[in-house]
Amino acid sequence: MQGRRILLVIGGGIAAYNTLELIRLLRGRGCAVDVVMTEAAGAFVTPLSVSALAGSRVYRDLFDLTDEAEMGHIQLSRAADLVVVAPATADLMARMAGGHANDLATTVLMATDKRVLIAPAMNVRMWDHPATQRNLRTLEGDGILVVGPDSGDMACGEYGPGRLAEPPAILAAIERTLSAGPLRGRRILVTSGPTHEPIDPVRYIANRSSGAHGTAIARVFSVLGAEVGFVTGPATEARPNAAEIVEVETAAEMAAAVAAALPAEAAICAAAVADWHVIDAATRKIKKTPAGTPPTLRFGENPDILKTLATHPTQRPPLVIGFAAETDDVVAKATAKRARKGCDWILANDVRPETGIMGGRENAITRITDQGAEPWPRMTKEAAAGKLAHLIAEALGGAQP
Repeated sequence: MQGRRILLVIGGGIAAYNTLELIRLLRGRGCAVDVVMTEAAGAFVTPLSVSALAGSRVYRDLFDLTDEAEMGHIQLSRAADLVVVAPATADLMARMAGGHANDLATTVLMATDKRVLIAPAMNVRMWDHPATQRNLRTLEGDGILVVGPDSGDMACGEYGPGRLAEPPAILAAIERTLSAGPLRGRRILVTSGPTHEPIDPVRYIANRSSGAHGTAIARVFSVLGAEVGFVTGPATEARPNAAEIVEVETAAEMAAAVAAALPAEAAICAAAVADWHVIDAATRKIKKTPAGTPPTLRFGENPDILKTLATHPTQRPPLVIGFAAETDDVVAKATAKRARKGCDWILANDVRPETGIMGGRENAITRITDQGAEPWPRMTKEAAAGKLAHLIAEALGGAQP
């Protein structure tokens, strides 16, 4: 971190006061910090206090001619090694997703050619709002990196996701992003999303997987320098833009794509692959009969992608990781699955509807290894992906991210 330059964009929210601690931490690691404040940010922290901690002037006005002469918005956006937005409010995220450039902050973000890391912070209802989640998917699809938000008590008196990630966690995300790439040169294979097994040309069998966790995992590994092969079913989540993406529909197609993507040093099977397919799926839409008799569907077992990888005679990855989505006896069933499949780790989660995990933004994982069960606290899927990346880098003998 010594000698790196961070451009910090401070948005207008109560969490802005935490950026003072973030600036202190960055300066303590030897970083130079330039700061852009939105107009609303000035209602929560003063430019004087920010400037005193940053050791440099604070930029606020797009049309300040002195600033344009000394350090215009183009130079400001490109002089940094990384642009960090904290807090990234709902409004600021919406303007970023829409490509707005109507103040200094959004103009700098539009003009930069450097990576951008955002730390969202807002009321829980605003975070859960479909517009915010849509904007988040757009930003992630554009390659924007995300840390947090955390869950907890909020200044408004409500509880839930939307708290700004703690400054040490943001600092750790910055360090990972600026690292030389502890997994550089490693090939990581990630499967993601559901599969669709056709019944006829109109109908299919599927599940509720959004592909959010697979995408988060792929993005983290790309940031860490890995070459990522990403095989995905028809997921709703945006695809990771730095990965080698293969789109499939059925389990059979995914199995073929995974085989073609080998060799790899680690395989993470996050896809929710259907166990069964319809034998002799109809080539025309199945119509109701006059008697109202329902059609009879015959099922065949789909290829077991995880077991095939784990028992491959010549191209087994050194580390094979599967997921176990269970609704009861989670640890016991995941432990049995690990033994049955022959994989190294199983990441088990409880996907009962009331948990909100399948298709949601958070996960609560128990990692099953030959050492037993290791429960993780509930966290965002992005945070879980970062934790997994740390463990995989360690297992593969790379530097810790």
